[in-house]
Amino acid sequence: MKPISTISRSNGDPKVIKSGPSSMSGADRTARLLGWFSIGLGMTELLASRQIARALGMQGKEGLLRAYGVREIGAGVLSLSVDKQIGLLSRVAGDALDLTTLVGVMRDDNPKRDNVAFALAAVSAVTLIDIAVARTASTQCSRGCSDPPRSYSDRSGYPRGIEVARQDARGSRITEPQERVPQLQPV
Repeated sequence: MKPISTISRSNGDPKVIKSGPSSMSGADRTARLLGWFSIGLGMTELLASRQIARALGMQGKEGLLRAYGVREIGAGVLSLSVDKQIGLLSRVAGDALDLTTLVGVMRDDNPKRDNVAFALAAVSAVTLIDIAVARTASTQCSRGCSDPPRSYSDRSGYPRGIEVARQDARGSRITEPQERVPQLQPV
């Protein structure tokens, strides 16, 4: 069986012998996993809201579960983006909303109380992971939000300065490009 790295390579292409270290940190990889988890959970809440509502004793709240599914998908997409901090923080906020909803369903008259307790434990565990990853991702930012925006107004883009570039431009003559005539090569 061929290695995956050589499937789409031509014979003349160099072969990948081994790959180097990843540029993604552990928090980046976990944020990516949480993003895909959010999308999967959101799709489940959208497509199986009736079954989830029945399992938690929340009949009649299917629309709420679908709305939570849309929120999860949005948080997942944001967690997969380059600016993942917003997605991770929205996951934490969504977890708080989920926990509040589940605590409200944890009533004595709910026959599915055991399922709700299990869901509370699972959401609590994921919330702790979300908080840890959101804190880690925010500390890895190169610039904080409180830093003033950078000013490049003192830069010209010319290595020796704009005045030297102007003098060079005045001293040179612009000539029309000469038309190239292809040379015939002897056979």
